[in-house]
Parts: sequence; structure tokens; C-alpha cells
Amino acid sequence: MPRIVREADVVWEGTVSRGAGVVEATSSGAFELPVTIASRVGDPEGKTSPEELLAAAHATCFVTSLGSELARARTPPERLVVHCTITMDEVQGIGHRIVASAIVASGVVPGCDAAAFAQAAETADQGCSFSALIRASATVTISANLEQGES
Repeated sequence: MPRIVREADVVWEGTVSRGAGVVEATSSGAFELPVTIASRVGDPEGKTSPEELLAAAHATCFVTSLGSELARARTPPERLVVHCTITMDEVQGIGHRIVASAIVASGVVPGCDAAAFAQAAETADQGCSFSALIRASATVTISANLEQGES
């Protein structure tokens, strides 16, 4: 795989406590999202946060890794759904840190049984660069459930 470089910008106006910003995907132009400190520590009120963006990134990395593993096993998925929950908490003597990322994956995969799906999810986790990044300082858990497809 070639080296991948992507970029994002944040423009913030005002103080951290009373100001607001916009995070923009400058590499792709795919999104421009509002962000405030309140959206990070309280009610999001339609704005995003770094933790939500990390959850989206981890879920996306994992779903592409899982899809690749299933295709490699000659059981390409019809549908995969991945939910990621990022938890930030106070770590004594350090401050606030990401302490966990929990992935819940389900899928409709013809020709695949539950054990093979679970194995593909484990291998996908090992190959997901965001799992590795998060695991360097937090826990990552994976739950994988195979759904029955339509016959």
C-alpha cells in the first residue's frame, strides 16, 4: 500500500470556553463541521468533537479492514455495520485521556459462519491502524455478530 497522507484544518474564533470552530477535511473537502468546547464535554447540540471524529475514524478503518479480511477468505460481505464508542476519562496524575474504544460489528456474509466471522474480526482488528494507535494508550474491544442474510 502506498504512503497515505490526509489533512484537516480547524479555524477557531474566540476563547476556548466561549468560542467556536469549524473542522474541515481539506484533503477531500468531504466535510466542514462545527465544534465547540461544549460539544466536547456536554451536549453536542449538533456539533462534533475530536472524540466523535476518532470514533468515526476507528469505525471506518475497522469496517474496511473487516471487509478485506472477509473478501480474502472468499466470503465477501453483503453488508457490514460497525459502531464505535470512544471513552475519554480522567487518568490520575495525567489528566483526560482516551481510555477505551469499543467496536461492535455485525454483518450479512453469505458462506461465512459465526466462528469465521469472529476470526475475521480479530484479524481485522490486528490490521486496523486505528486499533493499533488507540491500543498504544487505551483498551480496544471488538464484538462481532454474524447476521442471517435473506435467502
